[in-house]
Amino acid sequence: MRDARSVVPGLARWRAVFVTAFALLCIIKLMLAATLSPFGDEAFYWQESRHLAWGYSDLPPLTAWLIHVGEAVAGHSVLGMRWPFLLIGSTLPWLVRSFAREAFDERVGWQAALLCLALPLGGSLGVLALPDVPLTVAIMLALLALMGALDRDGWRDWLMLGLSLGVCWLTHYRAAMPMLAGLLFCALTPRGRLQWRRPGLWLALGVSALGLIPVLVSNWQQHGAGVAFQLVERNPWQFHADALVQPLEQAVACTPLLYALLLWAAWQSWRRRGEGRPWDVIAVVSCCFFGVYFVLGLFADDLRFRAHWPLPGYLPLLATLPVLLRAQSPLRKGWLVAAFAMAGMGHLFGLTYLGLAATDRGAVVLDGMKAFPARFVGWRESGDMARQLIDTHGGVLVADNFMLAAEIDFQLDGRVPVYALDSPLNTKHGRAPQLAIWQLDEAALHRVQGGRPMLLAVDETALPERMRAEWLGSLCARIDDLQPMRRLDLFNGRRRIAFYAGRVPASPPIKPERREACPILLRAVEAGALR
Repeated sequence: MRDARSVVPGLARWRAVFVTAFALLCIIKLMLAATLSPFGDEAFYWQESRHLAWGYSDLPPLTAWLIHVGEAVAGHSVLGMRWPFLLIGSTLPWLVRSFAREAFDERVGWQAALLCLALPLGGSLGVLALPDVPLTVAIMLALLALMGALDRDGWRDWLMLGLSLGVCWLTHYRAAMPMLAGLLFCALTPRGRLQWRRPGLWLALGVSALGLIPVLVSNWQQHGAGVAFQLVERNPWQFHADALVQPLEQAVACTPLLYALLLWAAWQSWRRRGEGRPWDVIAVVSCCFFGVYFVLGLFADDLRFRAHWPLPGYLPLLATLPVLLRAQSPLRKGWLVAAFAMAGMGHLFGLTYLGLAATDRGAVVLDGMKAFPARFVGWRESGDMARQLIDTHGGVLVADNFMLAAEIDFQLDGRVPVYALDSPLNTKHGRAPQLAIWQLDEAALHRVQGGRPMLLAVDETALPERMRAEWLGSLCARIDDLQPMRRLDLFNGRRRIAFYAGRVPASPPIKPERREACPILLRAVEAGALR
């Protein structure tokens, strides 16, 4: 039996290392959240927070609600928008610690929490106001509650499980994944099958269903726009071989060595699932997230960033690594130390990248990189120029896509309505129905503002280059009496935004016969936005 006097100092050291690292990371994340310009999706979520509803065409309502609360407390700013997500994200390593302590012991709890800080996707959670923050935390809280409910069958644990799953439904349609993981656990494992006879399980399912009410109401109001986008419009539902690179994407997102250890831990957990607690829960949940998302990725959306999808499946595995490697040879234990160091360095690199993107001088440093943070730069400049031109010339403010409209709207703090033309980006990201509901799409522009002076902002680099010529060539039919005003060519052309004055056509545009002669397209070619 191990001497308690040798355990307590070791436990205190692990706790001290974690608390120190946690405090330092919180300071860095706070600085980033206060200075980093909003990501494109963030700006649209901010617009949604100004139009509170049961839900939206892209997401359930919780993200917008949190942003609304954040700015109601702290005022309009990037930190005002993000502080609720920063606070929620900071709870994740503590939940991992609680789960690992529940599953194994106190020492493993602090070790798993430290691994969570090093994991780039986990440690950086909360810097941006994105739905994955409350979704990931709610899934981890649900997993912790499930562990307690299986052990104690207490009403409080079952109620917490139901509330956590309800929050998942309020946050994202990917709430279906933890529900599927739970169903598989209850169907495939002996302990899981016993739960069907427990009233607590049905209480949890009933409470979780309350989170579906806003989703059902919003889809009824919007004629199923949210479900249609998430399940149909954004997904080709046909096999695409390029998605076979998903493991490589995950290796980059997690750092290669830690990713390899997590896969090994998932395999070991699956082998030991017959031992019961806690291996059965960890094995089924983690493998469900890994396997199902991999298979879906082969047929579903391959145009958007998806490396964060399996994150909830990695978190319980962090608790198993110290246990699985505890009895191994010193060489194998060294792999964990090396993985932790590599993950920490990768996380630090990611934070440095965001730190550079937060300032103009830093963005200049990144100018030569292929992974230039184009969606984090140019916001202040475009907002300032739009403000100057509106104050000087007046007119209806219009952007050529929803993302630029959201950027400018955020910078102007909603001072004037910003309309968005019917760009392919609006449909690709599921925002077209929402703009129509807000009466800020192109149809509403003609109906409400037809014949009025117009200031058009065009992001010449928003679309992929293969799509730019057709779109830019169509813009001349969308504005009458076209007059070039000002343009922004930022960071060697990584962001190019041009402003034009004119009038809103009284009727929707007719396809021009010679798009290649459109001055907006010609000026973009001259500036170098197209080759």
